[in-house]
Amino acid sequence: MILGITGTDGAGKGTVVEYLVTHKGFIHHSVSGYITREVERQGLPVSRNQLRLTGNELREKNGDDVLVQTAITEIQLYHEENSIIESIRAVAEAQTLKKHQGILLAVDADIHVRYTRVQGRRMEKDQVSFEEFVRHEELEKNDPNPHGMQKAKVMEMADYTIFNNETREVLHQQVDEFLTQYGI
Repeated sequence: MILGITGTDGAGKGTVVEYLVTHKGFIHHSVSGYITREVERQGLPVSRNQLRLTGNELREKNGDDVLVQTAITEIQLYHEENSIIESIRAVAEAQTLKKHQGILLAVDADIHVRYTRVQGRRMEKDQVSFEEFVRHEELEKNDPNPHGMQKAKVMEMADYTIFNNETREVLHQQVDEFLTQYGI
């Protein structure tokens, strides 16, 4: 089974992935990781804005689903039984996932909860004001670049949505409920 994960920044996508990998034996593929490696290869700063721009550039040059297609190629090459593709952000990526019988899971939470979580990560790309966080989010929901992120549309395409405003334990329970519903 291929599981794609989308969602807002700080909602808990990484925590869901960690749980699925550690407790359910899934293999992780990170779209953000592919983009980060490209940013580093080019010697550019690993900022949120640069990751967005590089992702857009990769989609424009190689097709809007290139990042998900890369993960699916690896999944097929290694005959992985249960895999996660984390951070699906473009409509074409979600469509490609679904063409390969993947299930799209969205993770969301209250914006103030997410901002607090993001600040707690202490990653360089996350150290922004609340106002800047909101501006980034609005752009990522519907980037005017036709090769950019469309998180709002992708989240609407989700087969299942988890709202993660509670504890990690509650999130794990919600993931288990999702897995049960899909027979996993």
